[in-house]
Amino acid sequence: MRLLAAHLNDAGIVVVDGDRILYREPGVALLDDDRLLTGNAAHASAKLQPRRIHHRFWSDLRTEPLPDNRFRHLSAADLVSNQLEHMWTSVASEGDSLALAVPPYMSNDNLGLLLGIAAELQIPIVAMCDAAVSATRRHYEHAVPVHIDVSLHSSMLTRLMQEGHARFERTAVIEDNGLHLLYDTWIKIIAEAFVQQSRFDPLHTAETEQMLQDRLPEWLASASSAATVALDIEFRGVSHQAEIESLELVAAASPVYQNIVSKLRTFYRAEELPAIQLSDRAARMPGLADTLKTRVGGEVFLLEPGATARGLAKRCKANASGDKVALARHLNWDQTPVKVEVVSSGLNGGQPTHLLFGHTAFRLGRRPLVLGTQAAENERWLDLQQEMPGVSRRHCVVGAENGQFVVTDHSRYGTFLNGHRIDGSAVLQTGDLIRIGTPGFELRLISAEDGDGT
Repeated sequence: MRLLAAHLNDAGIVVVDGDRILYREPGVALLDDDRLLTGNAAHASAKLQPRRIHHRFWSDLRTEPLPDNRFRHLSAADLVSNQLEHMWTSVASEGDSLALAVPPYMSNDNLGLLLGIAAELQIPIVAMCDAAVSATRRHYEHAVPVHIDVSLHSSMLTRLMQEGHARFERTAVIEDNGLHLLYDTWIKIIAEAFVQQSRFDPLHTAETEQMLQDRLPEWLASASSAATVALDIEFRGVSHQAEIESLELVAAASPVYQNIVSKLRTFYRAEELPAIQLSDRAARMPGLADTLKTRVGGEVFLLEPGATARGLAKRCKANASGDKVALARHLNWDQTPVKVEVVSSGLNGGQPTHLLFGHTAFRLGRRPLVLGTQAAENERWLDLQQEMPGVSRRHCVVGAENGQFVVTDHSRYGTFLNGHRIDGSAVLQTGDLIRIGTPGFELRLISAEDGDGT
């Protein structure tokens, strides 16, 4: 009798037995007229039969019929059931039980339906825990941990508390910011490299496009450790070669990375030291770790494959009473603490010198700049000159702290940095956009050149 643990993420569902990975397949299904395939078998035909591929059933787990009229007799729940059954029969022996690490994109309704499916399949679910908590096995001393993972269609950030154990605090799911979008982008760039360098277009046929998809993880791994990536495809007895700079792949991913950076920065107050924990999936995205280190600061920690499922298996308490399994949002640590060192803030994305409002630039300096509707005596004030809903009398303050410029919220309505509401305060960088009010005043952080060209 074993306790197995599964990490449910549609980019790669993982099941472990202790330290061994028993199953690792994506949450993808292929439907044709006479068969239903899931996981690796479906993924192997994703480019060969793209109109028959489904890849949102884990993130949109419902019982409503599929939108494809050919398969109205099936639902996302049916596809999940099929993959879950295949997974369990592949790894389980008689008497085994299962613990689940679940992603934040699954709602309470999703989880309830999932448990119902597992019960119908006679899969004994004995524990269920938040995935970020499951992955966090040690105390990050003097820092605040945020766990980052990516699914097929979203990026997921979870801030954790450390009051004697790892505890869920809050999470953000950035939709349409996942691996499916990135993989399509990278495949197009790689195909263009083949066209330009060997006059071979791998997107011309479904067969060679599938080859690109199959080889992509290997090439991304190379991009994470080398300045250039050697590309090669053999098709109909002819070998085709190309080369691409790793930075080109990083640049293509910049919109996705920027969305993560923008949200992550609002997860940290100005006085907090970031401990950024990346899942193995996120760690394999070329340039992401370096981008976060540069734009957010603190320290970045990379987890190994299967870390989330292992973290759950080692620490969860199985419910053997037969009662309904509830979602756990805290677990004890089982690994040695790590001390996070304070590093220079000079790595962040550029020090602003002015706050631009309309056509006027207000210099930033030692004396704070107050934004709001009513000036206080002896304070430096930015006069908004018109009323707008959602603006407090003393809404927020931009000032210098520890060699950085910081915006601090004092309102009941919230201050937004690059579209995301800040949590008390946030460090400012050149190019940032502050918004207050509804629909809002917008103020841009800029760097102005001095007379000597600096």
